[in-house]
Amino acid sequence: MKVILNKDLATLGEEGDVKEVAKGYARNYLFPRGIALPYTPRMIKIIEGRRAEIESRKEQKRLDARGIKEKLDSFELSLTMPAGANGKLYGAVTNQTIADELAKNGFQIERKRIELAGNGFKSVGKYKAIIKLYENQSAEISVNIIAAEIKTEAPAAKPAPRRGRRDERKEENPAKETQTAENAEEASAKETE
Repeated sequence: MKVILNKDLATLGEEGDVKEVAKGYARNYLFPRGIALPYTPRMIKIIEGRRAEIESRKEQKRLDARGIKEKLDSFELSLTMPAGANGKLYGAVTNQTIADELAKNGFQIERKRIELAGNGFKSVGKYKAIIKLYENQSAEISVNIIAAEIKTEAPAAKPAPRRGRRDERKEENPAKETQTAENAEEASAKETE
């Protein structure tokens, strides 16, 4: 089924593009969310009437992407993460971690646009992350992961193991045995008198 995109969709295309998609995808996802319009003569005329506006927005997005690309190419991100003595991180640095750090530095970039080698960085060191901007433009940033010092406390003394009912009974029984032994000695002493 042919549709005309009403909004940019990273996996499909840009506003104004005509794409071929599955009928269910169009009916259940694209049309209800206003992402696409049906490919009809009426909709073609509407989009053609907006073509100049769409092209100006695309050009503005290209200019913005170039500006962000220049800033990001010269940007180095340093992260301090908890790591073991061997340099292995206790948690991986993911694209979400990098998106959060970039947001702190004034770059609003979706985590989906950040590509990392593998599923993330899992040890201390220098890495490269690729950020897809607009169309085929992308930026590459340096990510420097530094190990955080972790203060380890001396292990505390182990608490005494909990006692169960059997242990309590065993403790009670020796006391009773000594009492009965004393009673027996008193009884034998009385008999001898």
